Amino acid sequence: MRKINKIIIHCSATPEGRPVSVKDIDRWHRERGFSEIGYHWVVYLDGSVHPGRSEDVAGAHTVGHNANSIGICYIGGVDKNMKAKDTRTAEQKMALHELVAKLKNKYPGTTVHGHNEFAAKACPSFNVQTEL
Repeated sequence: MRKINKIIIHCSATPEGRPVSVKDIDRWHRERGFSEIGYHWVVYLDGSVHPGRSEDVAGAHTVGHNANSIGICYIGGVDKNMKAKDTRTAEQKMALHELVAKLKNKYPGTTVHGHNEFAAKACPSFNVQTEL
């Protein structure tokens, strides 16, 4: 069993309103040389939460922090011009809050972070510290 101490939030960096599936992200990640999707959970536009990589397996989402973290990705994160934008739907916001609460309960003492805290990126295009 892995010792989880972080939950790291990501966006798919896809244009606002564009539906993307776990299967799509899995394909993109495999094309980049990953063994499978790098995230453990994906939140669709409608707020439904879908499993990606097993939580028992280290993720491939944040360099230097994968061994002890859970990676969550919400679909969206950029506008039609590919500029960073908080595109989360009301359903995604609710689902993220619920999923993070569930994971914090499952892994006591975990801290919650945006990908941008560990990499020079805008991802997840919102301030995780003030919202989650």
